[in-house]
Amino acid sequence: MLALSTFWWLLAGLAVIAEMLSGTVYLLLIGAGLAAAALAAHLGFGLIVQIVTAAVIGTALVLFWWRVRAPARRAALAAQSDPDLNLDIGQTVLVDYWTADGTASVMHRGARWSVVPENPVGAVLVPGTHRIVALVGSTFVVVPVPVPALAPVR
Repeated sequence: MLALSTFWWLLAGLAVIAEMLSGTVYLLLIGAGLAAAALAAHLGFGLIVQIVTAAVIGTALVLFWWRVRAPARRAALAAQSDPDLNLDIGQTVLVDYWTADGTASVMHRGARWSVVPENPVGAVLVPGTHRIVALVGSTFVVVPVPVPALAPVR
């Protein structure tokens, strides 16, 4: 017959293996709760205490990790401005002229795109090179690329 501590260690090991296959940290934390239940079994506590230990430790670790990661989730880039999701973010386009309504039309990757400035209110719309900072629908949101100052000739 299988000892309860061995059973808990096997479950903890399966949770760690499943975590390795899924790439989430949550199964690792549940595995830590299962390992705590195995330690409770080694200490001679009954089955109910082992189950409660696994549930409390696993849940507490998951909630703690979720709480620690909450600011990072809020600070994550929106999909429309995430360069990992849209390869156009960070690329430059040449704006020949701006229309009266504050938009422009540019060629990029062989297609014509609409362009709007990132901060349209009070912006001075100057033709030239602009960097793409977001993609909203089929419209690029751009910021001007500063022109480097020329070094004085000696």
